[in-house]
Amino acid sequence: MREEEKKRSSQGSSLKRFFKKRWVFPAIYIASAAIILTAVLWYQQSNNADTDKYDYSASDVPGRSASDEPAVEVNRSMENFVMPVTDPDSVVIQKQFYDYEGDAEDQEAALVFYDNTYHPNTGIDIAMENGETFEVVAALSGTVTKVEKDSLLGNVIVIEHDDEIATQYQSITDIGIEVGDKVEQGQALAKAGQSLFNKDAGVHVHFEIRKQNEPVNPLDYFNKPLSTLQEETSAEDSKASEEKSAADDSGAAEEGEPAKDSKPSDDTGSQEEETGAEDSQSGQDEGDSTKSDEGKSDKPTEDKEKQDDQNKEQSSKSSDA
Repeated sequence: MREEEKKRSSQGSSLKRFFKKRWVFPAIYIASAAIILTAVLWYQQSNNADTDKYDYSASDVPGRSASDEPAVEVNRSMENFVMPVTDPDSVVIQKQFYDYEGDAEDQEAALVFYDNTYHPNTGIDIAMENGETFEVVAALSGTVTKVEKDSLLGNVIVIEHDDEIATQYQSITDIGIEVGDKVEQGQALAKAGQSLFNKDAGVHVHFEIRKQNEPVNPLDYFNKPLSTLQEETSAEDSKASEEKSAADDSGAAEEGEPAKDSKPSDDTGSQEEETGAEDSQSGQDEGDSTKSDEGKSDKPTEDKEKQDDQNKEQSSKSSDA
């Protein structure tokens, strides 16, 4: 019994001595803080693991991710027009685009002779230096809207892009696409061939860029994004709208001018009438004055004649007496 009591008393005294040491409580505080911090970090890490299950790349539309068609359309508008060949350095431009505002010499070189008639070239004709055929590729991503066999033009492919902008490929063979296909820039479409319309060009591809079905010079847009042509189209539409509005305003103003001029005309007429009335009155006054003067001048003459008659009568009476 005494031994157990001694052991208990010795253990209690050792604990008391342990807690009396200066470093014990600071050590306990630091250890507690470390444990709490570790628990907080573990909790945050577990929450982050749960959030990884969600797809933050998706847009607000359910079932559609950021890599769907809208983003593709934006990328397409930023695509640069390229020549419709795999190796631009291996080809030459056999005939240029006919520019109505260009020099006479350049315009003459851009004419195509067919059926005894010269026709303006609505695109550019691309050929190999050695005259061999080559692969024709898409100059820009888009949707195929026309694939047509045409002996005169040498077959035709039309690819629509955006805002009524399209690329057209003529004088081609071995067509490998169909209407409705979505093609990517650089994708093979066909091979260069020949056409009856431009026999002198030999094996070539006739390439056009059209906006609102009007041809533009492809050389002005190579290595430029589709958005450049879109902006020009918007600017032209805005300018045409302003010109039309100005023309309408001018027409309305011209229609209003005769009504304004009619009043001065009436005033002029009334002034002329007043002037005529004054002239008439003046003429009448002059006539009356003339008549008055004539009357005055005739009266002394009559008096003189009467006096002479009286003198004659008196002389006659005296001679009779």
